[in-house]
Amino acid sequence: MKVDIIDRCFKYAIRIIKFYHELEKSNTGKIIGKQLLRCGTSIGANVNEAQAGQSRADFISKMHIAYKEARETNYWLQLIKEGGIENNIDGLVVEAEEIIKILASIIKSTKNKKN
Repeated sequence: MKVDIIDRCFKYAIRIIKFYHELEKSNTGKIIGKQLLRCGTSIGANVNEAQAGQSRADFISKMHIAYKEARETNYWLQLIKEGGIENNIDGLVVEAEEIIKILASIIKSTKNKKN
């Protein structure tokens, strides 16, 4: 079954937005949450933008940006968890890690098709 990465990233962004609302309850959560909100919602935006890439290289570039945003999202989630700001985030972490793997695979397979 083919993974619909566009839909998956969109749904993940919605989860990040909802989680951000929980983080707003503390001052530290507000500050770190803004970083998480930016990168967590940017993943899907870049995947979506990649679909209209002007070339294979443009597609790869946009997907790589999405990959980097997913890695940054995972970083902030780990920081939130280890910093004791919020502990119930395992589902978000797992999904970030899965999205990272999917994006890496898409980038790799697209590069291989190029050569």
